[in-house]
Amino acid sequence: MNDLSITIRPEAAGDAQAIERLHERTFGPGRFVLSAYRIREHVEHLLDVSFTARIGTLLVGSVRQLPVTVGETPALLLGPLTVEPPFRSRGIGRMLTDRALKEAKDKGHRIVLLVGDEPYYSRVGFKLVPKGRVTMPGPVDAARILVFELVDGAFEGVSGAVAPDWSRARG
Repeated sequence: MNDLSITIRPEAAGDAQAIERLHERTFGPGRFVLSAYRIREHVEHLLDVSFTARIGTLLVGSVRQLPVTVGETPALLLGPLTVEPPFRSRGIGRMLTDRALKEAKDKGHRIVLLVGDEPYYSRVGFKLVPKGRVTMPGPVDAARILVFELVDGAFEGVSGAVAPDWSRARG
């Protein structure tokens, strides 16, 4: 880890501005047209399963999860996961993802979806969703829709459109 002392902790409400600036720097304005962002417009992420990475007081990474449904089945949508460019390739993204998945499982969630790079996320245990089984709003590359079962077999028979969990939608 190059002797960096990384602290992973739950995201706090006061972290929102720093995380938004991080997203601006790493993803740019085009992020708002992505399918996952279209879902995020309607429902807040869950602070108890979203985390930040810090070196001292410097925020260097973030991962968020928000409640969605796949058809009628509750799930979480992981993302965005981002790490400041100078701190990439040091395991911070993996640390954030591992913590997010562990906490989600501990809190009784069963399924986590994401739209991302399969070679990267397969190292954590995400698997490609069979083409056509899950749909997202707007255009998305089906080869980037991935799933992680927090409970063995939880994704069996699950299919349908990914949508915000309307029971938790913004007012």
